[in-house]
Amino acid sequence: MNQEFSFIILTFNEEVHLPRLLASIKDLQANTFILDSGSTDGTLNIAKTYGVEVKNHAFINHPKQWDFALKNFNIKTPWTIGLDADQLVTPELFNQLQKFRHADFEGINGIYFNRKNYFQGSWIRYGGYYPIYLLKMFRTGIGYSDLNENMDHRFIVPGKTVIWKKGHLLEENLKENNIDFWFKKHEKYSDLIAEEEIERTKKLRSQTLKPNIWGNPDEKKAWLKRLWWKLPLGLRPYLYYGYRMVFQFGILDNKTARKFHYLQGLWFRKLVDRKILALRKQNEQ
Repeated sequence: MNQEFSFIILTFNEEVHLPRLLASIKDLQANTFILDSGSTDGTLNIAKTYGVEVKNHAFINHPKQWDFALKNFNIKTPWTIGLDADQLVTPELFNQLQKFRHADFEGINGIYFNRKNYFQGSWIRYGGYYPIYLLKMFRTGIGYSDLNENMDHRFIVPGKTVIWKKGHLLEENLKENNIDFWFKKHEKYSDLIAEEEIERTKKLRSQTLKPNIWGNPDEKKAWLKRLWWKLPLGLRPYLYYGYRMVFQFGILDNKTARKFHYLQGLWFRKLVDRKILALRKQNEQ
């Protein structure tokens, strides 16, 4: 059994994804834990087949779900890796993990993985979507879930981090091949983000990370978010979509990927802004 790291995975009706992910990490022989939020499909049977320990917890949002997972599983390895069910580990990343030795990372508290995102079978290569570095591996008991977010989830570690640019996490939500699923999911996400932005204007939320355009990938994202919140509602989706398509070369992606840029970069953000305005009016009454 791998003594270096353990995996935690969040699931909800992931029978289409979970076998793919578990097969990609099985030969690492690492302890694997699943936090499920009430699956009604074959997810739990798949987990049982792979001998994975499962706990159940009602879902509120991703940051709180990860917080519960990190605090309630008995992780005995020095490192923890947190993965989403619609991700998988590529052979190159597998090899890096297989060679990983705790003693070689003295003074390092977190490791960023490089993600390749797919939508309806197409790699989103441009538009700021590659490379994207996600903090996925961290020292057990030191990494934690950022509860100042309502929808986006990120792990945070104090101290030094490194980025693994080679090897990838592949992420593709196969349920999104049905575009109705995508719309319903983003309707829920837009509610969470609109509520979060209202709470930020009331000083009920603050950024955990110090925004820094020259910092690590998450500090840079915090800087960009701070800028985003200052832009005018209704206008900022168009500014962002234009920047994404022109200056980040989204226009060079194929037709399916360009549809993703439109849906995620413009349609979704217009929806969020409309909901923020509606909440503001509601609060004024």
